[in-house]
Amino acid sequence: MQRVFLYNTATRKEEEFRPIVPGKVGIYSCGPTVYSSPHIGNMYAYICWDVLVRTLRYLGYEVKQVVNITDVGHLTSDADEGEDKMEKGSKKERVSAWDLAKKYENEFLENLKLLNIEMPAVMPRATDHIAEQIELIAKIEANGFTYKINDGIYFDTAKFPGYGDFGHLDLEKIKARVETNLEKKNPADFALWKFSPKDDGTKRQMEWESPWGIGFPGWHIECTTMSTKYLGNPFDIHTGGEDHIAIHHTNEIAQGYGAWGRQTANIWMHNAFITFDGSKISKSAGGLYTVFDLKDLGFNILAYRYLVLSSHYRRGTSFSLDSLRAAQTALERLSDLVVENNDGGKVDDKYKILFKNTVGDDLAMPEAMALVWRLVKDENIKPEDKKATLLDFDRVLGLKLDEGSKGEEIPDEISKMAALRLEARRVGNWTESDRLRDLIKTKGYVIEDLKNDCKIKKLVIS
Repeated sequence: MQRVFLYNTATRKEEEFRPIVPGKVGIYSCGPTVYSSPHIGNMYAYICWDVLVRTLRYLGYEVKQVVNITDVGHLTSDADEGEDKMEKGSKKERVSAWDLAKKYENEFLENLKLLNIEMPAVMPRATDHIAEQIELIAKIEANGFTYKINDGIYFDTAKFPGYGDFGHLDLEKIKARVETNLEKKNPADFALWKFSPKDDGTKRQMEWESPWGIGFPGWHIECTTMSTKYLGNPFDIHTGGEDHIAIHHTNEIAQGYGAWGRQTANIWMHNAFITFDGSKISKSAGGLYTVFDLKDLGFNILAYRYLVLSSHYRRGTSFSLDSLRAAQTALERLSDLVVENNDGGKVDDKYKILFKNTVGDDLAMPEAMALVWRLVKDENIKPEDKKATLLDFDRVLGLKLDEGSKGEEIPDEISKMAALRLEARRVGNWTESDRLRDLIKTKGYVIEDLKNDCKIKKLVIS
């Protein structure tokens, strides 16, 4: 079995990966809170972890990935204050919280499809696992790690001596900050179960009976519950964004300690962020494009995947439309090389070994992409062997190189005008050729002339 090295946030070093069951890997990836459309910064993480899944499979492992759907319990403040994001989104869009969840879960699934992200083995919803979450909270309670205050059941972080270690937390600074819930024993304590409001005249759409009263689970408990339900306890790898380190994953580790006296995952992996003009993508910084926005701008969506592959997951990616255009051009070159060459080639063993070693070194994708282009330029490799080797690499890259650089389907009207223009060029009628080229452009498409043919592409909007 190919050796794999991964960076473990828990130990803060790159280490050789040794699965609990030889040859089999369980991965839990924190999924979306389905209250709004996912933007490209959100989807960056799922591309990174798709590369992890594909890499392990490429290297011979059997992989089971679980991605949860958070459809309750994620509050607008990480300090367990504010509205549930699902309830807030429901009011904003004037639909039920249940319909809101379904709408944005479907959008997320469509994003996975467009970005060629392999479907997880299981995608459990928090609302389908309320009984299991209550059972886990009761276990933590029985072990003496909880207390009750007016708004819910809380985890007592003082009972877990190593609470701040994972996220390098300065607990004294946390104590010094302004705290809105003065009933909490410690500012870092977090909710396991929140009670439904009683006095503000509102009624939650999502609430359940529990041993402690009517309410809903906290955000963190769902991941500990569903990861161990579907992957066992402990399991191999837990992934998420680096923003999860200080709170969400620290609290998951605390819950594991409270329930079983140990971490639930052997390796914790975290991706950095997409940046736009030097800042994390946000409403204020800009760059909050969705995958559908990029498609409307005329981009091949897999160009965004290519752009992500050009960076290391722990360093993040600087996004701009210019960088996306460059990625699309590079993707087209690779795709055309694959499509234009004959089948029947053989995967080059030398390049395959180099590729396996590269992706097995903590998913070193910038170096892997450099190797791809080294192969493309290698004059000692036959074109058909380059094709076979690129298609082998594409099992990890996920760029659909065998489909060529085609974007969305070209309308019949455009295809017919392109055929007329091709005939005009054949007979030397350059005036008519130019007229048709300009007309096609006004309709949102551009023509790229080849030797005896042409390529039609949707115009990328600046």
